[in-house]
Amino acid sequence: MLLTIITFFLVLGLIVLVHEFGHFIVARKNKVRVDEFGFGIPPRIVGFYKNDEGRWKIIGRKTIETKGMIWSLNWIPLGGFVKIKGEQGDAADQPDSFAHKSILARAAILSAGVTMNLILAIVLLTIGFMIGVPQAIDSSTHLPNLARLNDENIRIVQVLPDSPAAQANLKSNDILLSIGGQQFSDVSQIQSFVDTKVGESVNFEIKRNKEIINQQITPEILAETDHGGIGVALVRTGVVSYPWYIAWWYGIKETGQMIVGVVVGLFLLLKELLIDHHLIGEVYGPVGIAGLVGDAARMGILYLLQLTAALSVIIAVINYMPFPALDGGRVLFLIIEAFRGKPVDQKVEAIFHNAGFALLMLLVLVVTFNDVSRFTGGLQNIWSGITHLF
Repeated sequence: MLLTIITFFLVLGLIVLVHEFGHFIVARKNKVRVDEFGFGIPPRIVGFYKNDEGRWKIIGRKTIETKGMIWSLNWIPLGGFVKIKGEQGDAADQPDSFAHKSILARAAILSAGVTMNLILAIVLLTIGFMIGVPQAIDSSTHLPNLARLNDENIRIVQVLPDSPAAQANLKSNDILLSIGGQQFSDVSQIQSFVDTKVGESVNFEIKRNKEIINQQITPEILAETDHGGIGVALVRTGVVSYPWYIAWWYGIKETGQMIVGVVVGLFLLLKELLIDHHLIGEVYGPVGIAGLVGDAARMGILYLLQLTAALSVIIAVINYMPFPALDGGRVLFLIIEAFRGKPVDQKVEAIFHNAGFALLMLLVLVVTFNDVSRFTGGLQNIWSGITHLF
């Protein structure tokens, strides 16, 4: 549990901090004053700024304005924030205000956070492809000539409650070494073999981290498959790596595929919700995502890199949706301003953004309640369509 909490804060903190750093960099590039860049979320622990003489000064937790930009360290370890002058439409007559800048400059500042999240995904995936990225392998998998495949194994990704496997204390991420003294290289071979052993006690040799475990398990007919099994979902995995000079290309390519997947998934989700009034698949909130991050951390750094990249892409795509309170919603108001030839009234825009924020918080509460009320099985949804139950 402690590992899950710490890793979740680190992953989410990195994604948020990179996002806010994007806003910061592009704002400064466009000569917009940044009042404060905070590491973590307030309340403030301590802050620093440079005075006119170029000397660093320490400020207290309640200081709001200084002549120089404040760098602050805050108590809640969730990434950070950037406070940009004029971001609420004020000080529009001052050259260093966000509100004073052109529509294109403001759009660039608002879009910079999303851009940085996508760059983060590319960097993480590039590192992953250089070291080696865990990948599901089946008969249809085709790898480029320069790719290297190592560490192939059959891995458990889900254990059904109250199944023979659950009673034998098998766990997600266990590696299946042998069954009844026989080794297998294909999941379908395992299914066929176990199907013939219904009612018989069979030895399962499992690797869990560095420990080798032997368990006697009796397969039974599973209601989910009508075949013999012990109640686990399996996937054959391998670690795929590429030379450094092409790894970046696969990082970009994988990020692009993730973007398309998230966009299509969101479209189908909204379509089913608005037309058929029900959700397809599972929607994870903070608690569910923390569970996924914890599972990935236990599986190893390579899995954590992949999941962090995926979360960064998901946050980028969602944040650029044309919905009030999100960066995409604020860009939408800039587009409306461009067509009207004048800004939308700040009070009207504020109402929309506040209402959008309230709806988002309500959604977070709903999905968080849903997370708490169900059993989070970990990373098995990532392997949907390629896992096999037996």
